Amino acid sequence: MEFFTYHRDRPGSAALRSELLEEHWSYMDRFAEELIARGPTFAEDGETPSGSVHIVDLPDAAAARAFAFEEPVYQAGGYQDVLLRRWRNLLGRTMWEFPGGRTGGDRYLVLGLGSGEPADVAPPPDRDELIAYGPLLSDDGTAWLGTAVLLRAPDVATARAILTADRYAHIEVHDWEFGGRR
Repeated sequence: MEFFTYHRDRPGSAALRSELLEEHWSYMDRFAEELIARGPTFAEDGETPSGSVHIVDLPDAAAARAFAFEEPVYQAGGYQDVLLRRWRNLLGRTMWEFPGGRTGGDRYLVLGLGSGEPADVAPPPDRDELIAYGPLLSDDGTAWLGTAVLLRAPDVATARAILTADRYAHIEVHDWEFGGRR
C-alpha cells in the first residue's frame, strides 16, 4: 500500500531540524527500498525549511503510522502536524526514475484537498514534468480526499494549474526539492 506523508515544521524548529538531520537520514535509510519520493519543502523565501514529504510503499496503515510518527524530528517535537493519507502512484515510478533528474528547474509540491466527486484522477497527457502524481485517499482507500503532485514547473502559478482549481476546497503549493543524502 502506498502512503503520502507531509510533516509540517513547527515554527521556530529549524535549529532542531538541522541538529537531527543525520538521525532523520539514518531513519529514512531504513526505508530506502520502500520510498517512492522524499524531500523537504521550503517557505516562500525558498530557503527556510517548512516541511518534509515522504511517499512510501508499506504493508499496511499500521506500518505507515509507525513510519510517520517514529521519525526522529517528529519524536523531538519539530513538526506542528502530519498529513498521512493512502495514496496511489499513478506514474508507476519513483522520483529517482524521473527523466528530468535531480537538478535543473524549480520543483514544487502541490496539494489539493477536497472531498466529494474525485478530480484529476489521471495525470495530464504531458507527463514530462511530473515527478510523482496520485490521489490522496481515505484509510480504506475508497474515498478520494484530494491529490498530491510533485513536479517541475517554471513558477508557482504553473505548478498550481496542474490541478482543477474549482474542484478543491484548498490548494497549497510549496517549493520542494529531491531529498536524501547529498
